[in-house]
Amino acid sequence: MIEAHVVDSWTGAPDRFSKAFAWAMVVGGFGAPLFLLLAGVAGSLSAGSKARRLGDTRAACLAVMRRGLEIFLLAFVFRFQAWILGWSSPRFILRVDILNVMGPSIVMSAALWGLRTTFRGRVAVFLTATLATTFLTPIVRLSTMVGRLPDPIEAYLRPVGSLTSFSFFPWVGFVFAGGLLGVLLDAVRSDPARGAWSSTEGRLNLGFLLGGVVLAAMAYGASFLPTPYARSDFWTSSPAFFFLRLGLLIAVIGISYAWETRPAAKERWSPLQQLGRTSLFIYWIHVEMVYGLLSLPLHHALTLRQTWLALALFSVFMLFCSIWKDRLVARRETRRETQAKSLPPVLPSSL
Repeated sequence: MIEAHVVDSWTGAPDRFSKAFAWAMVVGGFGAPLFLLLAGVAGSLSAGSKARRLGDTRAACLAVMRRGLEIFLLAFVFRFQAWILGWSSPRFILRVDILNVMGPSIVMSAALWGLRTTFRGRVAVFLTATLATTFLTPIVRLSTMVGRLPDPIEAYLRPVGSLTSFSFFPWVGFVFAGGLLGVLLDAVRSDPARGAWSSTEGRLNLGFLLGGVVLAAMAYGASFLPTPYARSDFWTSSPAFFFLRLGLLIAVIGISYAWETRPAAKERWSPLQQLGRTSLFIYWIHVEMVYGLLSLPLHHALTLRQTWLALALFSVFMLFCSIWKDRLVARRETRRETQAKSLPPVLPSSL
């Protein structure tokens, strides 16, 4: 995510027309779908955990829905902040960005999770939602009915000029697919006595690795077949491109499991885990730093080699910001606990 934004904002001409720049943007382009996919995974895992703890499926769904609504509201706070700091048009506040899609998608994903109470039922619901979203995308992009909607609403369904960075079709499909993966992960448990890859969790992640590669290969092959749609652009609305990216991301989950279950993993601190735990915070601060007035002299001013060096330095800076944020939160919690312990006990009032 950071790589995509830094390379896009700080690389100047003529490097922007080089193959290296194009490939850098392709690789960076996996950040957004991974962000959404993992939001779906976390939603299902959170709902499952809360349902077991509370013994109430409805309460678990509502808790995850509230989180989705919080993210949706934060999307407008983020856009308002960007509008103020960037001195742009008020219309900029209505722009549909990734948080505008993520929030409602989490709400919908939680609702789908709550529609069924069985493992198979939830798998079927999320699979159906993922397929429907993906295969309807080219149709929605050409629909005249969608075109009759007001621009701020249409922008949530399909791109409308500068009003849209992300739209429900096809991006919500990654959240639904993540919800499916979360249901699968929530149904298995690790067994340290049997070893990482001998447990059901290990076998599932091995399935992710192999199945993801197969899905990506099939999608790539399908991209060369004639399209059944009147018009479908491979890089934006094509189901083949969606499943190509989805397959690679699913495979990466299996690779990540292998990396995290290696013998030395438990003994080492992970900067990727640190950034992952504060992903929303990092997203929030880095976008304005990369595209905003703070870095204005760097906008389209660096060669690609200079951009890579700047990316490395900026990533280290983001890591320090993440650590600082966690320490600040920990100090605040410690202060609250200390204050609570120092308060005198509340005695029952006498009659």
